[in-house]
Amino acid sequence: MKLISFGPAGQERPGLVVDETHLIDLSRALRAQPPTMIDLLAGDLLEEAAASAGTGDEFRLELGAVRLGAPVPNPSKILCLGLNYRDHAEEQSKPIPKRPLVFSKPSTAVIAHGEPIRLPDPAFETFTDPEAELAVVIGSRATCVSEADALDHVAGYTILNDVSGRDTQNAEKQWVRAKGFDTFAPTGPWIVTKDEIPDPHALDIACIVNSEVRQKSNTRHLIFDVPFLVSYLSRTITLLPGDLISTGTPGGVGIFRDPPVRLGAGDTVRIEISSIGALENPVMHGRKEFSSP
Repeated sequence: MKLISFGPAGQERPGLVVDETHLIDLSRALRAQPPTMIDLLAGDLLEEAAASAGTGDEFRLELGAVRLGAPVPNPSKILCLGLNYRDHAEEQSKPIPKRPLVFSKPSTAVIAHGEPIRLPDPAFETFTDPEAELAVVIGSRATCVSEADALDHVAGYTILNDVSGRDTQNAEKQWVRAKGFDTFAPTGPWIVTKDEIPDPHALDIACIVNSEVRQKSNTRHLIFDVPFLVSYLSRTITLLPGDLISTGTPGGVGIFRDPPVRLGAGDTVRIEISSIGALENPVMHGRKEFSSP
């Protein structure tokens, strides 16, 4: 299944994509009427959601007629992995990590497919860089789970662009603020449930800026795989429905190219992952200014 959140910003409700042009409004089709994607996942309603594909036209909407939100518009947390592809470590001349390097992105950084990545004020940041990543969507609460049981707590997978501010990253030597600017976590366009991706470690992944392929790899090159990461993180941090684990990016990021290349206003970033689809976002100048007192 492809699960989406749709509707006005801040009022998104869950939907099921049934073909290339239509969706089922799950907030109306399901007896439990989950108002959000997190409610859908936490309520263990995925089987009932799948069955709703055969419901009548009264719950069916045209996909092109609605606004797509981020699949999980407001996750409780986004946990991300650094240096989790061998070639990305090598392009930085850094040793292969012996344990996962974990950082977080705030939920306020989340934007949807099609929404603009906003370049920060150059007084704060001048080098904005996209990173293609496979993201794991947690489906049920996970605390101290084993690797063998880890996938039981996964609902599915989506795409995340781990946009990064390299000036800030290099200056502060830790990554939370550098990767947490508003709009620096595009996700989507949907969640593909795990039954359609039996092996998340066999997916082609690419980042294309305008027409230039910047990154091209496969998730088989992950250093730490999905079951390990879910188990490892759950041993110290309880994972909740709707939480995202972004599994790291392959080599080819802009800062390490020769010469380095940054995002600019007017660019379009497209991230493709096989079996999921494509996440595309334009790049624009500016964000909201400070409010007047």
